[in-house]
Formats: sequence, structure tokens, C-alpha cells
Amino acid sequence: MTVRHFLSLSDLGPETLSHLVERSLAIAMDPESKARPLEDKIAGIYFRGSSTRTRTAFTVGALRLGGKVIRYGPSDLQIVTGESLSDTGRVLSAYLDLLVIRTNGSIEEMEALTGQSRMAVINAMSENEHPTQAVADLVTIREALGRLDDVHILYIGEGNNSAAALALAAAQMPGMRLTVVTPEKYGLPPDALEKARGLAKRYGAEVEQLHDLNRLPRRVDVVYTTRWCTMGVPKTDSNWREKFEQYRVDAELMAGVSKPSGTIFLHDLPAMRGQEVTDEVLDGPQSLAFRQARHKLNSAMAILSWCVGAV
Repeated sequence: MTVRHFLSLSDLGPETLSHLVERSLAIAMDPESKARPLEDKIAGIYFRGSSTRTRTAFTVGALRLGGKVIRYGPSDLQIVTGESLSDTGRVLSAYLDLLVIRTNGSIEEMEALTGQSRMAVINAMSENEHPTQAVADLVTIREALGRLDDVHILYIGEGNNSAAALALAAAQMPGMRLTVVTPEKYGLPPDALEKARGLAKRYGAEVEQLHDLNRLPRRVDVVYTTRWCTMGVPKTDSNWREKFEQYRVDAELMAGVSKPSGTIFLHDLPAMRGQEVTDEVLDGPQSLAFRQARHKLNSAMAILSWCVGAV
């Protein structure tokens, strides 16, 4: 079979990224499809951290596509006793067709698993990027607005791995604009921001980062936030919460940036209600956060199919 790894959105290009979005939408529109591109294939699901949506989406997605699943917990592989990732990849590739992995480590660590030619490796989240989430984000926007070009996204909060993935995705959508607004010292990592700006320049998009709430753009199409503690990992600054309090998405903020024609609210979940977002917004008419979560399954199925060369 054709093996395609899915590690970083920067590896894809606009054509492939757009294809995955459209394929995800097609799956959403035909949930009873009998297509089984993973028939007789086995997917390993290796999560070294907690997960509700992503783990379930890839497990259910693989099963619906006709595959079988083996689940590994944080201590189940000999990596924890010192076996190298490259050796682990070589061994697992003799058994598995795909490996879906979530870790608090880097994409570079995952790349060590790709030193073989049989098993596709999918980044279900690393410390520096959450690429499968960004595909679900674009699918939700495309479904709600009917387009991805000429869409302005306002991201408010921490420049975490979901924000980095969103920046890399938006940068490859011609005509899309992303404004990231974070507290000082909590922005996108410099290398992620530089890479996103480089892609945006190449493909006719725009990615900017601000640290001043007084400069919030007006009349945006999408407002997006995430939890302030990525994966629940505590911050070293004991006063960090004070710096984030003003970055809460509430009804007043939504009213100030929304278009009369309609602005949608997104959140990658889980939400810490009352921290980064209020109940009024998360449960309000502008929120598509739970539809966005549903699209994690559709996008997982599209990615799994693409990785085995089926689409």
C-alpha cells in the first residue's frame, strides 16, 4: 500500500489540505457510507496522555473504515524501558499498517518512527502542533460559512499547539486571515510563527500576532479559543492566571467583534468553563464547538484514508 505520514500541516500544501477538508465534509454528509479503505488493516492507537475526542475519533474512525484497532497506554511499549523510537517503529511496522500517536514530546520524536516504509504514522498531537485538530477546525468553518477564502479568524488565548496548527493551516488557505491575540510571553513559539508567516506569504494568506486587546480586529468571521493549560500541564509562573483573565471570551467580547451577518465561535475542547470562555458563549447560538468535536471523527476518517492512499 501507499504509505503517507501525517506529522505536520506544513508538509501538506494547500491542495492536499483542501482535499482532506472536502473529504471530511463528504464523510459528514454520508455517515452511512460502506467504503472500507482500512479493510484487513490494523491501526495502533498509542496515547501517552489523556484524550477524550481525538482517541475516540481515531478509534471509531478506524473501525468504521473496516480496520481493526490495538490500543497502547503510556507504559505499554518498551520505549519506557529504553528502546529507541526508531527500533520501535521498525518492529511495529511489521505488525501495524498505521500508528496514531499522541505525546507531550516533539514532532521530531515522532519522525523517528517513520524510518520504515510500511506503517503510516499520524500525529494526534505533539507539544508543538495538533494537526488533526486544525483539519477539523477548517471543516467546521467550511461547513458553516460555505468557504475558506476571505475568512478572518480571531484566535484569543495561549499560543499553544492547537494555535500553532491553526496558524499553519490558515497560512495555506489563499485569502484567509488569522489574527492571534495572546498575553505577552504566551504567544506562538517564534519558529512556528515564522513558519506560518512564510507559508502565508507563499500562498496569499495572512497570519499576525498581537498582545494588545485594545487592537482586537472588528467584524471577524470566527472567534476561537482553547483552554489556557494545554493538556492540563501547569505553568511555571504562579501569577499566570492574572495575565489571562482579560482574554476570556464572553458575550461582551463576542458582541464587539461579531459581524452583523453572523460570526461563529469555536473551541477545540475540553473547555474550562468560566476560565477561557463563559457558559453563555459556549452554549450560545454562535457556538459550533460541539459540531467541531463531531468533525474530529470525520477528519480522522479522512486522514486515515489518505494515509493508506485511499483518497
